[in-house]
Parts: sequence; C-alpha cells; structure tokens
Amino acid sequence: MVIDSHCHLLHENNEKSLDEIITHAQKNGVERFLNISTCENEFIPILKISDTNKNIYSTLGIHPHESDNMTAEVRNKITELSSNKKVIGIGETGLDYYYENSNRENQIKSFIMHIEIAQELNLPLVIHMRSAESEMIEIIEKYIKKKDFSGVVHCFTGSTEFMQKLLPYNFLFSISGIVTFKNSVELRETIKMIPINKILVETDAPFLAPVPVRGRANEPAYITHTVEYVSKMFNLDYSEFSAITSNNFFNLFKRAS
Repeated sequence: MVIDSHCHLLHENNEKSLDEIITHAQKNGVERFLNISTCENEFIPILKISDTNKNIYSTLGIHPHESDNMTAEVRNKITELSSNKKVIGIGETGLDYYYENSNRENQIKSFIMHIEIAQELNLPLVIHMRSAESEMIEIIEKYIKKKDFSGVVHCFTGSTEFMQKLLPYNFLFSISGIVTFKNSVELRETIKMIPINKILVETDAPFLAPVPVRGRANEPAYITHTVEYVSKMFNLDYSEFSAITSNNFFNLFKRAS
C-alpha cells in the first residue's frame, strides 16, 4: 500500500476531477490520501470530501502564506472542527521566510497557535518550512519543553543540521518529487541519513511532479515515481519501502489507524 501523506485535492491547479484523481491513483496502488487545508474557506469542503471518502483524511490549518488571516476566531474554529475523526492532523502551518507572503511576526504567532492546538488535541502538526530553520528549531524546542507534540516536516528540503536537530523528537520527514530532480544532490545525501522509520512520502499535488512527469500538474498517482526512486536510495524493494512508510504514517497519524 502507498499513502500520499500530503496533497491538495481541491486546488484550482488540479487538471482532473476529484473522482478521476482518486481512480487514477488507486489504479497505481495509491490507496490512502491526506488532504491538506491551507486557509479557512477550505475547512468545510475538505471535511465533506473526507466524510464521503473512507480513504481520504483531512488536516485543518492556516498556511504560513495566509498567516495574516490567523485569528483567535479561526483558532477556535480549527479546534472545534477537529473533533471530526477524519481530521488526523493540524496544519499546514509553519514558517516561510523565502516568499514571506505574510508578516514574519504573524507567521510566528500563527505557528505557535497551531502548536498549542496540536498539544491540546494530541494531534500531529503538518509543518511547512522554508528559509527559517533556526527560527523553527527555536520555537519547537521551546514549546516541546512545555508539552510534548509530534509532527512531520512536509516536502522536506532542509539541511542535514536541521534534520539532525529534529531527530530526538517525534518528528518525521516527508519526501516529495523534489528528490528526483537533477540538482537535488545535497538533499539526497541528507535523506540517506534519515532513519527509515522517520520517513513519509508525498506528492504535494498539484505541485512538484517528480521525474519523469516533471512539468505536469502533479497528482497522487505520480507518487509511485518518488517511491521507486527513494526505495532504491535505501536499497529496498518498492513493496518493502511502501510498507515501511505506510506504517510510519499510521504511527504518526494515530487517528487514521
């Protein structure tokens, strides 16, 4: 079984209908999907999808690009709606100092609010991090001392140092199609150092289609290329690597078990 641990099934850049996306994925052995929310107006539509599709789970959160819109009211809404058992994580949240589409101070405030929700509800975080490694480590280490929490760094492209600082905690690293790109040499070397029980796979569809379909709108069916590529990096066969990453998914996202 292959699980796409991070996709955006409602995104306007998807080139197929939801039914077509799911059917194509299942034909390629992709059986479960974690559908990620990034803004408040996605919450209800995403929940409707997971409520009517047994193999689709949801997260609720505000993307760092949208952090200026994270209010106490939205925080309460995330907490309330997360009583739905198909909500298995909080996010996508985090820090993005590369694009900086939201004020940095607001990004930090939003990230901390998501951490507090995750701690309160005992749900893992889905973390977006770009060009903010030191700030993210500082926040995680500060709040994990108050109360333990878990999470996954989605679409991991961080440094070896960043990865190693997170290893003592209950954080996983999700590998996207970027690993297949020709210029991702350093990333591949870092990924090889990650313990196999700390790895998930994802598409981030409709973004980041892997080689050999790079340039197309990504979709969960294409995760097979990433799984094949990374399994070879770890000298595992496809089915063994798939089983390990699926088990990792259920160990982190316990509501999905």
